Amino acid sequence: MAGHSQFKNIMHRKGKQDGIRSKMFSKLAREITVAAKTGLPDPAMNAALRLAVQNAKAQSMPKDNIDRAIKKASGADAESYDAIRYEGYGPGGIAVIVETLTDNRNRTASTVRSTFSKAGGALGETGSVSFSFDHVGEITYKAAVGDADKVMEAAIEAGAEDVVSDEDGHTIYCAFEDMNEVSKALEEVLGMAESVKAIWKPQNTIEVDEEKAQSLMKLIDTLEDDDDVQNVYSNFEVSDEVMAKLSA
Repeated sequence: MAGHSQFKNIMHRKGKQDGIRSKMFSKLAREITVAAKTGLPDPAMNAALRLAVQNAKAQSMPKDNIDRAIKKASGADAESYDAIRYEGYGPGGIAVIVETLTDNRNRTASTVRSTFSKAGGALGETGSVSFSFDHVGEITYKAAVGDADKVMEAAIEAGAEDVVSDEDGHTIYCAFEDMNEVSKALEEVLGMAESVKAIWKPQNTIEVDEEKAQSLMKLIDTLEDDDDVQNVYSNFEVSDEVMAKLSA
């Protein structure tokens, strides 16, 4: 188990300002509704629902919103969402994976395709880029839960595969199929995680210059802004110097 991975989660994470909070809550609610439809509407008896509710709580989603999203799954007029993954290349041939939950496949496909096209990229077939990513579980904790050694020890005991610790917090990786068991074991030692989810982790990253980074971040921001898009992953990396310029 590596003590430190060079991989940083390069999903572009924007600050959760009030302006995008309601959009984030609606995406979390959609995940809860979909998870509740896959089994019992009780987080204690439905692992997928438990994780969806846990992630919503970590983002301070009100309890009423969570309960409403669970009840929505059993309603007679419950919307049906399909989970569809799109894969393609952004500017500079950078690989991009887009995960969606949609009630209208044609609308979502059309929007994602045109977003790639406008950014100078292209949508590919399913599997065209995912072969260069690993589908793994990602569990995050705030730095306050303990130092790197404490988290590393807890992660090894829980059966995780890798840990990255820095001043921002701790990110623990595990096999996708072990995610529920590992997160439960970690919770007993470190408390509730900030987030627990399956992600696409690039096997290798490609460093890009300021111009390409700007284009790629614009593409990812546009995709994330779409109501049907749940997650966007890519394999590009940006140096601290370039990131400082872009954040200025």
